[in-house]
Amino acid sequence: MDRIRIRGGQALRGRIAIGGSKNAALPLMAASLLTGETLSLANLPHLADIATMANLLAELGVQVGMNGDAPGGHSGRVFDLTAAEPGDKTAPYDLVRRMRASVLVLGPLLARWGEARVSLPGGCAIGTRPVDLHLDGLRSLGAEIELEEGYIHARAPGGLVGGHILFPSVSVGATENLLMAAVLAKGETQIANAAREPEVADLARCLVAMGAAIEGIGTDTLRIQGAEELHGASYRVIPDRIEAGTYAVAAAITGGDLQLDGADFETMDALADILARSGAEITKTSGGVAVRRTGSAIRGVDVMTEPFPGFPTDMQAQIMTLMAVSEGASMITESIFENRFMHVPELCRMGADINVHGASAIVRGVPRLSGAELMATDLRASVSLILAGLAAEGETIVNRVYHLDRGYERIEEKLTGCGAEIERLQD
Repeated sequence: MDRIRIRGGQALRGRIAIGGSKNAALPLMAASLLTGETLSLANLPHLADIATMANLLAELGVQVGMNGDAPGGHSGRVFDLTAAEPGDKTAPYDLVRRMRASVLVLGPLLARWGEARVSLPGGCAIGTRPVDLHLDGLRSLGAEIELEEGYIHARAPGGLVGGHILFPSVSVGATENLLMAAVLAKGETQIANAAREPEVADLARCLVAMGAAIEGIGTDTLRIQGAEELHGASYRVIPDRIEAGTYAVAAAITGGDLQLDGADFETMDALADILARSGAEITKTSGGVAVRRTGSAIRGVDVMTEPFPGFPTDMQAQIMTLMAVSEGASMITESIFENRFMHVPELCRMGADINVHGASAIVRGVPRLSGAELMATDLRASVSLILAGLAAEGETIVNRVYHLDRGYERIEEKLTGCGAEIERLQD
């Protein structure tokens, strides 16, 4: 099993290219099930989760081809996806267990074919993340749903019918699934308390390019007029704001200066505010975002994760690592997932002073971290340990980095190009 070795203490300086958003690409790929014509997606990142979704779609009868003739297609970043009716409308456990986003095929399958059988999902062990909101929303559109032997079996023999959906809490996945289901439902659907994340808006814009009628994109109320069918389209995936945010923290924690080419500053407001208050400078440039540390030390800042436009839960572990080497104390409160502090014991092994109290962690900054052998537990926790290793004295080994490969493309190469001493070890 691969490991990553880091020798810390190097200030990162240089340029890093930000890839396409994993969290945007996965629902866009699932949207290919909504039409028999070809959906061409550009700027796809090279990640394990993208491969998992491609394999799942192929299992469901989607022809998945790399379009090498498209701009950027020669590097495998453009997929042409063409969905015929699957012989078996089942998303099997063996594929779905690897990635929670696999449940996003449920809405499109049901909307287009009137039936879907999808395994209850897996993914990172950061909390239960139930699919109740997905299922309740589909029932509001007329679906009949049964849970049997670990599978969601949904039926709508006469097709889905528009309705009013009010989420009791904000859910990105449920918003995306119900949005895809609603575009082929008869009549109008309104989704209230919808997630406002940029990835949701990106999906909505792609669906509009495919012929859907959607109002309220980017707001918490979406209105969808169902169409009889959608057509193909060509669409470019937005930049990955979490990858950009992670490298922004890397610049701050090492006292470096990085240009993040292709990053979208407009989607990083909450992080930019935290970084500025902590003593880093993050600015919009003509080609992306620039980040550098402006002072000699990082200041402790309180952070609470919230749905967009609040501070993203996918950046919580990274910002906690930054606060671990700050001057003063900070409180990190996780309001999205109930089990997202699994990186804390590993950071403490490096000398961090962190105490968890329920949904909050008190972080008392220490002058420096020390290298150690560590175990990654999930995607964002794994990259927080990479960041800790970059700032630590001595050598750090991060084990179980297959988590990292689900969401970060060529991370060792990108960091090495900016002065980091980091390498992958293969057993």
